[in-house]
Amino acid sequence: MPTIVIVGAGPGLGLSIGKVFGRNGFTVALIARDQAKLDALAAQLREHDIDAAGFAADIMDRPSLVDAFDRIKQRYGAIDVLEYSPAPHNPVPGITMTGPLEASVDNLQPQIDFYLHGAVTATQQVLTAMLDRGAGTLLYTTGASSVHPNPMMGNVGPAAAALRNWVLSLHQALAGTGVYAAHVPLNVWIGTGGPDTEPATIAELYWTLHAKRGDAEHLYTTPA
Repeated sequence: MPTIVIVGAGPGLGLSIGKVFGRNGFTVALIARDQAKLDALAAQLREHDIDAAGFAADIMDRPSLVDAFDRIKQRYGAIDVLEYSPAPHNPVPGITMTGPLEASVDNLQPQIDFYLHGAVTATQQVLTAMLDRGAGTLLYTTGASSVHPNPMMGNVGPAAAALRNWVLSLHQALAGTGVYAAHVPLNVWIGTGGPDTEPATIAELYWTLHAKRGDAEHLYTTPA
């Protein structure tokens, strides 16, 4: 049975992505900081007859992230899809959001660690095996500030843009290998509007990307 790993899993988009892939025959491995919350999410997925489990790790603690992937492989074997969507809904120690005038090396570096270095670390745990098999999907989620600068996110946007740049380059480098990489910038406040803002609706895009592949970037926005 194929396996998806969702890094940055939460009760909104991450859970919905797990449901979409689970009903298409995937086992679901969830990574976030809080094991109790992960266990609750996994229990919800199991209510839908989806084999799911949580593996606690801190994206900012790269050895713990590597360890989580090792535990996932021990339990489920090969990883077929990686979805990386770090979106802190609660304060993360050492991470602050500032405008561009207040941006500094000190408050930019944690954002870069969170977005770019976390993604690279997660990818390193799966990419070699995917290339050996000639198959795999790598999906990375950011907010729209990675594409369209937003003064409210003066240190978040540059870090997310760095992740975007790396993913677009990765997509090109993987051409012809059977491994697909794509970036999904979300130009929407999840769950705050009509049906198009609901996590269950957005999650369908991720299955479409995995199934159909294609372009390197898919900006998700609600209809005007």
